[in-house]
Amino acid sequence: METLMQLVDFVLHVNVHLAEIFQAHGPWVYALLFLVLFCETGFVVTPFLPGDSLLFASGALAASTHGALRIELLAVLLIAAPLCGDQANYWTGRLLGAKIPFSYESKLLNRKYLDQTHAFYQRWGGATVVAARFAPIIRTFAPFVAGIGRMKYLRFLAFSSIGAVLWVGICLGGGFLFGNIPWVQKNFSVVVMGIVAVSLVPVAMGAIKARRR
Repeated sequence: METLMQLVDFVLHVNVHLAEIFQAHGPWVYALLFLVLFCETGFVVTPFLPGDSLLFASGALAASTHGALRIELLAVLLIAAPLCGDQANYWTGRLLGAKIPFSYESKLLNRKYLDQTHAFYQRWGGATVVAARFAPIIRTFAPFVAGIGRMKYLRFLAFSSIGAVLWVGICLGGGFLFGNIPWVQKNFSVVVMGIVAVSLVPVAMGAIKARRR
């Protein structure tokens, strides 16, 4: 429970924690951000990592440091991170997916997430790889399910690239442009909850559609 509360605190105050990490470790923040975004999409056991809010906060931090944290370098690294994570997850699903023991009772390997992702594929078709990028949890499982379904790799790679560019461009760019507005800074937790709520809409729609079927 304590670990969960710490994670919630980090997500809601990610701008403060990210600034503290940057002040303490400087350029190593690039490596940390890359690692978090890679893990969120690269491993099916880490869907809880805060991708959207972390990108928004990173953009805001880049704007506030006036060039000390370079937005162009962030953009390149943070597009590469989920793109690399997608490839790792796709090939895990393609080569090992049938052997991984998912169950409805498991907290890390929960079968429900796979079911929701299948529903997402039914709704969006091949464009799921792009659409899922904007949906927490689903974006972690979409590459894995694509691998299990043996989606043609070049097609998956094309959709994955488009999704990574759009996702990072919108979230990181939004943080850079709007993250330092006084109202946003003062109500950053509210903004983060709003981002999470909006990003969960496609997940809820997919789950409702699957339940009706």
